[in-house]
Amino acid sequence: MATKALGPMRRKFAPWDDPAARPFIEFRNVTKRFGDFTAIDNLSLIIYEREFFALLGPSGCGKTTLMRMVAGFEEPSAGQVLLDGQDLAGIPPYRRPSNMMFQSYALFPHMSVEANIAFGLRQARMPKGEIDARVEEMLNLVKLKPFARRRPDQLSGGQRQRVALARSLAKKPKVLLLDEPLGALDKKLREETQFELTDLQQTLGLTFIIVTHDQEEAMTMADRIAVMDHGRIEQIATPAEIYEQPASRYVADFIGDINILEGRVAAADSASIRMECGGAGTTVLAAPANSVAAGQTAWFAIRPEKVSIALAPPTEAAVNCVGGEVWDIGYLGDVSIYHVRLATGATIKSTVSNHTRMIERPITWDDKVWLSWTPDAGVVLTR
Repeated sequence: MATKALGPMRRKFAPWDDPAARPFIEFRNVTKRFGDFTAIDNLSLIIYEREFFALLGPSGCGKTTLMRMVAGFEEPSAGQVLLDGQDLAGIPPYRRPSNMMFQSYALFPHMSVEANIAFGLRQARMPKGEIDARVEEMLNLVKLKPFARRRPDQLSGGQRQRVALARSLAKKPKVLLLDEPLGALDKKLREETQFELTDLQQTLGLTFIIVTHDQEEAMTMADRIAVMDHGRIEQIATPAEIYEQPASRYVADFIGDINILEGRVAAADSASIRMECGGAGTTVLAAPANSVAAGQTAWFAIRPEKVSIALAPPTEAAVNCVGGEVWDIGYLGDVSIYHVRLATGATIKSTVSNHTRMIERPITWDDKVWLSWTPDAGVVLTR
C-alpha cells in the first residue's frame, strides 16, 4: 500500500504565524564569548515544536555554537536558553531531551550496526527486551535491517549516515540536532537524503535543528531558515520568503544567485518606486517597499531567472530594459546562464530554461542582446 503524501501536513504547519503558539526552544538575549572573540552577539530566537529549523551561514558565523548550547556542550556567557519552558543552564548534555548527530557520524568501528544503535540505550540501562525492540524499530525506520550485523567499514557513506541517524533517534529525544549531517555524501545521494530526512521528521513529529552552510540543503528541508552572520541573525523566514523577499543585500547575495543594481530613488509612492541605476545605465521601475524615500541610495535585487533575454528590444523599452553583449555562457543541462556585459562595464546574469534538446543556442557569444524584467520581478533593498 502506498504511503500518504505529507504535503497537506507541511502546508498547514506555520506556528510562527499564530500569536498563541508557545515557543519550544527559546534563546533570550544570548551572548557567547571565547576570550576576546564574540561568537554569538545578544541573539534572540524562537523555534517551535515539530519545526524543521535551519541555521544557515558561512563558516565562523556562530551557527554551530548556537546548536552546541542547546546540546549542552557550550554554556552562554550571558542570556538564557530554554527548552519546553525549562532553563537549560547547568543541565549536563546527557540529561537534556536532545541528541546530536555529528558530521563525522562518530560510529564505533568495532561494533555492528545494531550494536552502534543500541549503545546509548545500554548506557541508559534500558532492559534488554526494550533495547532489542527499539533497535529493531530504528533499523526498519532507516531501512537497514539487512545490514544489522555489518560493521561501519562494510557500509557505504549513505548507509553510515543512516546508522548515525538511527542511533541519534533511538533514545527518542524531543530535539534532534544535525551538524552538517550530509556533508560527506556525494551530490546525488545528498539530494535524495534531504527529502528522506524531511519525511522522517514529519513522520516522527520531532523538532529538528540543522546547521549547514549549504543553502540548497536548508531551502529543501527547513520550514524556516535563520541566516546568520558574525553571531547575529540577519533574517528568519520561510525558504520562499528568504529567496523572494530578502531583508538585506547580505541575505540576497548569500541565498542563490542574484543581480544587485545600486541606484538613487527618484520617486517613491504606494504604487511604485522609480530608481536611476547609473552603474547599469538604466531606469528601474519596481514594486513599492517600506522605508524607501526619494533621494536615498537603494539597491534593486533581481534573480537571473526573472531576467528575460532577447535579440530585439521589447516594445516598451523606457524602463526595466538594458542592452548589452553576451560575454559568457554557462550550460548546466537544465538551464543556461548568460553573462551579459553592459555598456557601463557592469554584468547582469540571465538564466534560461533549456526546454528543447537543441545543441545550438539561438543566442550565443558576442551577440547583442536586450535584458528586461517586470516591475514586480525584483525587490528594493535599503541595507
